[in-house]
Amino acid sequence: MKFGDIARKWLQNMTFLAVAVTLFMAPNAALAQEAESADAAVEVAAEAEAPAFEYFGADMIKGQPEPGGLGFQDQYSPNGDYALWMHDAILMPIITVISLFVLFLLLWVVFRYRRGANPVASKTSHNTLIEVVWTVIPIIILLVIAVPSIRLLAAQYESPPEGAITIKANGYQWYWGYEYVDNGGFEVISNMMPEADALAQDLPPQLAVDNRMVVPVNTPLRIQTFGADVIHAFGIPSLWFKMDAVPGRINEKMLTIQEEGIYYGQCMELCGARHGYMPIAIEARSMEDYEAWVLSKGGTIGGDEVAEVEADAEAGAEAPAEAAETEEVAVEA
Repeated sequence: MKFGDIARKWLQNMTFLAVAVTLFMAPNAALAQEAESADAAVEVAAEAEAPAFEYFGADMIKGQPEPGGLGFQDQYSPNGDYALWMHDAILMPIITVISLFVLFLLLWVVFRYRRGANPVASKTSHNTLIEVVWTVIPIIILLVIAVPSIRLLAAQYESPPEGAITIKANGYQWYWGYEYVDNGGFEVISNMMPEADALAQDLPPQLAVDNRMVVPVNTPLRIQTFGADVIHAFGIPSLWFKMDAVPGRINEKMLTIQEEGIYYGQCMELCGARHGYMPIAIEARSMEDYEAWVLSKGGTIGGDEVAEVEADAEAGAEAPAEAAETEEVAVEA
């Protein structure tokens, strides 16, 4: 056989093979294109169905550091209100009175018993009345401080109720991720906003973030913290909330925010080179706004999930009953 005949047959075989592959791939390509078009249509429909959500502006900032501030930030949680009252009404008056009393005693001893006024030192010792007084009074002061302190400590570690909304704050190097466990398990990644973008929106630089942690107001929240790499700390001073995020462990504490607004915090555990660039921004909204935000993120609402579970349970309960009725009819026949 000549070389030309061999080449001609080889080209014919390759042509037949190419035609067969084309005919085989054409339906699959059409199906893939239809699937992509269907997915795009579903996404467009989901975006159209999801309610619009607008974030709060700078006028709703309530919890943030104030220039020249000397005390605590204003508090917007029940524990914060109680702790601030305890500090202002109990601890500060006691500290002030004791400090002024000790200062008075020190000045009185310096002037009354100086060498010029007392050339011969007194040999008096063991005044029983004074010893009893300086033992009993400190005990009473400590009891006055201990009672509200123990009450505050117990309130800070009160277990969340059964219906509390669970949100898991995951600490990463160096940003936060907020996982909405009860709303489909989606996670929102939150990074510090560039300074120019923050100033353009009249937001505080180094505190503003690209994605805030949105929560419902006046609703018990089960805040869980977890460290994905090293130890972090989730702290918001205006909500009197601080909890470590430890690798391999989930910590949990309840939080209830009393007013709508924006509340800023920061990572409060040295976690590496960019520890100072892990701000926390919480936006408290009404329950209706919160549910709209969840839907805009592709999450689910707890009530819808419960309804679906109940419907499935009812369908499962009806199926055996229908099977039993069918069996009875067959037996009778």
